[in-house]
Amino acid sequence: MNSVRALIVGESWLVVTTHIKGFDSMTTSTYEEDVGWLRGALEGASIETSHLPAHLAAAEFPTDMEGLKSYDVVILSDVGANTLLLHPDTWSRSRAMPNRLDLLRDYIHEGGGLLMIGGYLSFTGLAGKANYRGTGVEMALPVTMLPTDDRVEVPQGFSPETVDPSHLVTRGMGSPWPMLLGYNRVEAKPGAAVLLKHDDDPIAAVWEYGRGRAGAFASDCAPHWAPPEFVNWEGYAVFFGQMVRWLAQAL
Repeated sequence: MNSVRALIVGESWLVVTTHIKGFDSMTTSTYEEDVGWLRGALEGASIETSHLPAHLAAAEFPTDMEGLKSYDVVILSDVGANTLLLHPDTWSRSRAMPNRLDLLRDYIHEGGGLLMIGGYLSFTGLAGKANYRGTGVEMALPVTMLPTDDRVEVPQGFSPETVDPSHLVTRGMGSPWPMLLGYNRVEAKPGAAVLLKHDDDPIAAVWEYGRGRAGAFASDCAPHWAPPEFVNWEGYAVFFGQMVRWLAQAL
């Protein structure tokens, strides 16, 4: 099996909680991440997987093509555009730095792989805060993004419909899929292959961009949109493993 290297960016956060006890209050802070299911799925598919947490990505995400090309696929999951746009040298020191969203676009065009996974800080995101619309990343992805908050909350749950069961990404998946609880609404670009949908909305889509490939999964890889029935489903590992290998042109 061909060697594949993937970089997961995001799927982590810091929580600050205020405890109010009558007249007095105190705060506590914790670091949390939900990358385990996705990383486990990829490693189970013999994909060498690195994780760059969101709070480190601004400083440590590659700033040149050589750095990006040390990976076959970059996965952006619940991390907004500003994290990649605003390197600390720009934000804190007013120094010009490369536009890493344009760098990602060029990396795909030159043969790399890109996957965006949905969440509150993916695609356009909560109150538009993910802010990938109009960027080089949107240009490379097989979907266009809404100009406003794109979340579709489905608390009653929905099961994605497989559009193309013969595609290498969805081959052998079977149906029905377990329930998901929400997604980012996007629109498939002409020439994109829609693999999964809900009503008329694409849930998974892929395409070729230049010499590379890009994919979008508009729901989540972890709670809350991805409940335990989904992340523990045997098809979860099959889908994400096949998706990343297809993007790396190793399937």
